[in-house]
Amino acid sequence: MPARRQEYTRWVGIIPRVAMLKPENRLAILMHEGILGKFGKTGLGLLRYSANPIVAVIDRECAGRSLRELTGIQREVPIVASVQEAMAYRPDTLVIGVAPSGGALPAEMWREVRTAVLAGLNLVNGMHAPLAKHPDLEPFLHSCQWIWDVRKEPPGLGVGSGKARHLNGTRVLTVGTDMAVGKMTVSLEMHRACLQQGIRSRFLATGQTGIMIEGSGVALDAVRVDFASGAVEQFVCALAEDAEIIHIEGQGALTNPASTATLPLLRGAQPTHLVLVHRAGQTHIRTFPDVPIPPLPEVIRIYEQVAAMGGAFYPSKVVAVALNTAHLSESEARAAVEQVEAETKLPCTDPVRFGAGRLLQAIMTSG
Repeated sequence: MPARRQEYTRWVGIIPRVAMLKPENRLAILMHEGILGKFGKTGLGLLRYSANPIVAVIDRECAGRSLRELTGIQREVPIVASVQEAMAYRPDTLVIGVAPSGGALPAEMWREVRTAVLAGLNLVNGMHAPLAKHPDLEPFLHSCQWIWDVRKEPPGLGVGSGKARHLNGTRVLTVGTDMAVGKMTVSLEMHRACLQQGIRSRFLATGQTGIMIEGSGVALDAVRVDFASGAVEQFVCALAEDAEIIHIEGQGALTNPASTATLPLLRGAQPTHLVLVHRAGQTHIRTFPDVPIPPLPEVIRIYEQVAAMGGAFYPSKVVAVALNTAHLSESEARAAVEQVEAETKLPCTDPVRFGAGRLLQAIMTSG
């Protein structure tokens, strides 16, 4: 499993620990139409990686069915149709596990959130709109009850300076051919593989799901653009004081016209290694079907050129490709991995399906 939040009893230097979740908090995850739909990435990430006990998943579309059979996640959690039904499993915290298009909760999901708060549950909110001071929720909080708005800009930020390039140790950034191809998952799988080998590894979460899982990090899409690379730099430099390797969760993609987070990550982290993440068979940007994804060798060349910026920054190299094959059979997945290896001349694997050892070996043996 990824590093437990207990490992972060303090942050090195000036970076505070911000998580409100404690290891004993019992979670119910609100995921209406998210298990099988487009917007359940947060909930599914928590189900796969969170160290907290998850006692119920709320998804009226899938109520009564097996989470393991629906998702392949090896966790036995009942799926129920409402917050009211979830209360039978004694949760103390509701997590909003979906990110609806436009960032606003539909009316029926808002009613579920309000029901949970009125029932005394804490609330973890990963959406852009803050809820801790919402007039329909705040007046009903009792003294020990809390709402954690995850997407907040950390205090005390400055602009980036490129100083992370002078750090010792290994810094691995996942970069993608598109958004939502599995960059967080790949970083967590590599982090877990390091811990299993006794390597002092740290995971830097840069999105709301990763922060919920790890307990700390920077929600990069909540940071003003002038301070984005500085925020990454600040966290990386702090973690480097107590790590042999830092796995930095990638965001966005240079190939996606809507993406804004990849450049600050490259500039702030000054990664020593890049791992390219791609969904097998995807040829166009998912939300912009008129925008093609270039051939993988071309994507790799572009990332390496931008990362080095003509010698101004650390000369990062893509050392491996992580392939998302969740939509393929095992035989199809193995064939896709072989095809990408032949195309890129780099090691390739699906770390969820086949383990992250091949990726970690590529990092450790590269120059």
